[in-house]
Amino acid sequence: MSTFIGNIAAKADAKGRIFIPAAYRKALPSEFAGRLVMRKDADNECLILYPEPVWNRKVEELKATLDEWNPVDQLLLMQFVADAEWLDIDSQGRVLIQKRYLQSIGADHDLLFVGMLDRFALWNKSAFAEKRMGNTDFAALLKERMMRKENG
Repeated sequence: MSTFIGNIAAKADAKGRIFIPAAYRKALPSEFAGRLVMRKDADNECLILYPEPVWNRKVEELKATLDEWNPVDQLLLMQFVADAEWLDIDSQGRVLIQKRYLQSIGADHDLLFVGMLDRFALWNKSAFAEKRMGNTDFAALLKERMMRKENG
């Protein structure tokens, strides 16, 4: 299983090419190391990049919760998949992200890759700094969630 941790600064060039951090490229499953799936996050102003097996698992999990004959469920699945895009990693370790996606997250040239264990996110660096919780709030929420899990 791939493990993406930490946060790594990056820059986009004029064409929207961005180097995937070497640590993240090394963590990609070898048979899928040249390809990712990207989609705009539903709640946050960031892009989520999935290794192909993780994307496939997420889609299967979503499909399992939906009724294929329900028009709302059908639309939910279509929108989730329609908002995704394949990204090929070139020989130099870069991906080309369309400007509309970078604009959708307010990205200028200063970006930040943020690990999410089985996938990673791409943020506008300053937007991520603003969105992060303070240490006290983070500690309290983390403790609450861990206690809930233990008592669950």
